[in-house]
Formats: sequence, C-alpha cells, structure tokens
Amino acid sequence: MVNTQPAPTPLYRDPIYDGAADPTVLWNPLTKTWFMYYTNRRANMQSPDGVEWVHGTPIGIAESSDGGVTWKYKTNAVIHYPTTSPDEITYWAPDVFFDGTQWHMYLTIVPGIFSDWKHPRTIAHLTSSDMLEWHHQSTLSLANEKVIDADVIALPEGGYRMFYNNEPDGKSVYFADSGDLFHWQDKGKAALASRGEGPVAFRWQGYWWLIVDAWRGLAVYRSDDLMQWQQQPGYLLGEPGTGKDDGINGGHPDVVVENGRAYLFYFTHGGRIGDNANKDNVASRRSSIQVTELIMNNGKISTDRNAPTFITLPEK
Repeated sequence: MVNTQPAPTPLYRDPIYDGAADPTVLWNPLTKTWFMYYTNRRANMQSPDGVEWVHGTPIGIAESSDGGVTWKYKTNAVIHYPTTSPDEITYWAPDVFFDGTQWHMYLTIVPGIFSDWKHPRTIAHLTSSDMLEWHHQSTLSLANEKVIDADVIALPEGGYRMFYNNEPDGKSVYFADSGDLFHWQDKGKAALASRGEGPVAFRWQGYWWLIVDAWRGLAVYRSDDLMQWQQQPGYLLGEPGTGKDDGINGGHPDVVVENGRAYLFYFTHGGRIGDNANKDNVASRRSSIQVTELIMNNGKISTDRNAPTFITLPEK
C-alpha cells in the first residue's frame, strides 16, 4: 500500500480532553490496524489548580486503518494497577513492546492527582493479550523513586534495554537491562552529552539512534554499540513549523521504522504562540500529535517538518 495523500497537520487531536501527548505507535495484529497510545492530559479543564490538569490522566488509544494517514480515537486503555483510589491516580508516557507472544507496557505512575511536580513517580510493568486491557506485573526498581518516560528495545546480542529519565539527577537519561522483560538491573547514566526526557531508541541506516526531548527541540545521538553516544549538532523540531498547531518546538517523540523509512511522531502545544505563549489557559494547555519523515544525509538525521508527510505504515 502506498499512500498518495499527505498526513494532515495536526495528525491527531484527542476528542475528550484535547491533551494528546507522549505518543507510542505500533502494529496491532489482532485488529490489523495501527495503534497509537498516548498520555491524555486534561487540557480542557476549567480553572485547574496548578498542574492538576497534567495529573489524573488516562492512556488514550487512537487507531489507523489506512497506514497512519488518519487516526481516530478508539478507547482508553484499561489499566489494572493496584491502588486504593483508582480515580485518584496518574498515568503518563506509555511505552508498549511486543515480544512475539504478549505485549508489555512500561508506564509512569504518579500516586495521585497533584497541583505541583513534587511527588513520587515510578515505572510500572504491565502485560496484555489484546492490547486493550493491561495487568500489573511489578513496579521496577530503578535509580530512585522519581523516574519517568521508559523506552524499551531488544538488544542485538539478546535481552532488552530500557532508557528512562532520572529526574533528581538533573533530568538525565539512565538505562537498565533485562534478560526477560520482567527483571531489570539498573546500569546508571547513559553516556550522553546533555540532559533530556522522553528518550526513544531505534536502529536505522546502520546505526543506533537515540532521540531525546531537550525542551528546545529534540537532541539526536548516534551509536555503534548502544553505549558510546555522539550527539549531532543542532536540534530537530527546534524551529517553529508553518503547519497548523506546529508553530512551536516538538516534544516527547516516538519513531517508527518500516521498509527503510523512519517516521517521527511528536506532540506540540499548538496554542503556545504569540501573546498566548506564556499564559495558562485551555488554548495553551491543549496538545496535538504531529508526524514528519526523518532524512539521513552524511550520517546525520534531519527532517523538514513543513514538507508533506506521505506516511506509509504497512499491514503485517
């Protein structure tokens, strides 16, 4: 299948809270469609207390049946997490990984709904047989009790690696390794030249890549061995785009590599422009998912966020 129409700008807005962020995209072989999981921030709350609107967030699922061109809201993920207050818990930044038999979700948990950023956050491991209903397996023992934004990859020599954000250590990227996706050993700080959150690692064009939200665009690192990382100059999506809701730097990405092509999914706060850039209102809180195609040239990654994106995610 080759799509002849470009993806819309924005690619997707959540119809319930208008706060789609932190996307992770993968194929669902049960429905023969592509799924997008995302943090659903409660952007359209009226008069929230501080950052209450970024808490109490469900994990939304959007679905595409046309190769990633158009997306529709499907449902919220059913999260079975052990808590005495199921209506007073926060879910952030889902990462979903398929091991060939079952699906694994690594999900940031905040134990309540708060108006500030001062509270614990941990990464929980959940599994699913249908990509809709998720059952808690454990809470991971990582660097400390304030970690977010897991991203899991399979290692070429066997086993798995998780990159995540360690907030107390200056919001640095750390990593942990596992032989079975259930038991993890923390390995400390990744050898990156700068800080960031929302890391996403992937293999493309003969290299390992790590893209990290650096809050002024996306920092890009390249590696031959997943241990030593070289940062390339500049930042992806640091300059405002011209498309709708794309006039601000892009944040917390995911990358999908299919048939040699790499697509960068990211989110923007489209209303944070002009006189509204530093205000707290529904327009500045709402967020949209965007997509652009990555370009490789002389061993460096770039993208033209203003060019049409003819995304073609295959059926499998």
